Amino acid sequence: MPPARKISPETVRADFNDLPAVVHYTRAAHELGLWASERLLIERHFPDRTARLLEAGCGAGRVTLGLWALGYRRLTAFDFADELVDQARSLAAERGADTGPDAITFLHADATRLGECQLLVDTTPCPAAGRAAVVGPEGRGETAGGMGGWFDGALFMFNGLMQIPGRENRRAALDGLRRACRAGAPLLFTTHDRDHSPAERAMWRLEALRWTRGAQDPRLVEFGDRYFEDQAGRTFMHLPARAEILADLAATGWRHGFDAMRRELGEESRAVRDFSDECRFWVAHAG
Repeated sequence: MPPARKISPETVRADFNDLPAVVHYTRAAHELGLWASERLLIERHFPDRTARLLEAGCGAGRVTLGLWALGYRRLTAFDFADELVDQARSLAAERGADTGPDAITFLHADATRLGECQLLVDTTPCPAAGRAAVVGPEGRGETAGGMGGWFDGALFMFNGLMQIPGRENRRAALDGLRRACRAGAPLLFTTHDRDHSPAERAMWRLEALRWTRGAQDPRLVEFGDRYFEDQAGRTFMHLPARAEILADLAATGWRHGFDAMRRELGEESRAVRDFSDECRFWVAHAG
């Protein structure tokens, strides 16, 4: 029997483009909307409704259209799963967010390659490799790269960052988002936390023994990874420790501002709790 293939970005993209995942996330976009915890932190850290916001891993548009409903009108959102981007565009059209000068811009793009694949909000060719040509709502050309990028803030919600296999790839995504944002801009994202409860810590002690013995799932890339199947289809997820995220933020030019478990922020509806596990919210600022 040939050795199991390691999970790759192509694996994750195929899983998100698969029908069960498309149906799952499209239903959430249409029916669930923003969580109470998401809305709380969005309104706290993005008080300016005219801010230029970039959403990574937008999926079928659940958060993007939630931002639109709150009055944000300068939104750019992207995902690397083209089937989900199509669903997001369809939902935007249904809700009148696809036309006029304030229309949401949806893109098909890879968060780990923002520095080399030209994150565009129009079709202007990239002027230089490794820097993203960005044209804002006023049509004024800017360059996202180094200090002083175009966007006033960024979001990477529902553990999207943690569905990127390989720590170096997750750091590439964080670095790309930092370069796309102006200095001081906030980034709001979520992760799991494998140390957040006694049950989680006990489970990961057992998993650590498997890795020591070489008995872990051979498809996994690094300790903290999981790959499972449920009603949403096949899902890859990296579950970090808090110290890991703090190190990743520091290594990619972000200043840690805030983090808390979702349960510390307030009570979610039953629908949200059925849709999603407990997670840790993070806020960082571009250095």
